[in-house]
Amino acid sequence: MKTKKLFLLDMDGTIYLDQELFDGTMDFLDYVKKIGGRYMFLTNNSSKSVDKYIEKLASLGIPSEAEDFLTSTNATVLYLKKKNYHKIYAFGTTSFREQLTDAGLPVCDSISDDIDCLCMGFDTELTFRKLEDACILLNRGVDYIATNPDWVCPTWYGFVPDCGSVSEMLYRATKRRPKFIGKPQPDMAILAMEKAGFSKEETALIGDRIYTDIACGVNAGISTVLVLSGETTMEDVQKSETKPEFIYENIRTILNDLQA
Repeated sequence: MKTKKLFLLDMDGTIYLDQELFDGTMDFLDYVKKIGGRYMFLTNNSSKSVDKYIEKLASLGIPSEAEDFLTSTNATVLYLKKKNYHKIYAFGTTSFREQLTDAGLPVCDSISDDIDCLCMGFDTELTFRKLEDACILLNRGVDYIATNPDWVCPTWYGFVPDCGSVSEMLYRATKRRPKFIGKPQPDMAILAMEKAGFSKEETALIGDRIYTDIACGVNAGISTVLVLSGETTMEDVQKSETKPEFIYENIRTILNDLQA
């Protein structure tokens, strides 16, 4: 771990939970700066824009800039631009739809005959109409893209259904599954290394989910660090075929190890 210079950090369940900043987070970020390293935030949560995440971290006392983030929406935008769709139905929050629109993509949020892609994100503004629209479009055979496969999103009171759970519900109705873009696909980690200018050997990905965070790092060929402060338990680790290189209770214990 002491050879690492670039730390790719998941956020929910890794450095904070809702409005609770985990003990050790600020000290860890300061440590990375002191060793001449770099940290970047990688999140599958597509319900917020980067601007909203900057505001979120600022409210927790963490200054940040747009260059410090890569989200599953960023990766999805790159994918959608390569496909040249005529019209994309954006199934997600208002913020998600605005991000796609601001990227120059042809986005809509109502049914029409010329839609050739359904793109779904983590939707904290979910309505039955969106589910019904999605079923209509999927039964027509349009392409089906989703930002992330996470089953749940952590909150202070437990978990809520994330994009993966909603896509599973739509599968039960339509027998269609999406192409997932975010973690565990390696794209976000690879883009982060390219942006920051560090090698795979200098990079570690830290997160609380095996099937997204750790799998992303494994797929990208970099070191992986699991923290037990979010979704995953040691029982989950034992059952999973995907194994992290390092396991810590939380970000404070990572820092303690680095400073030992």
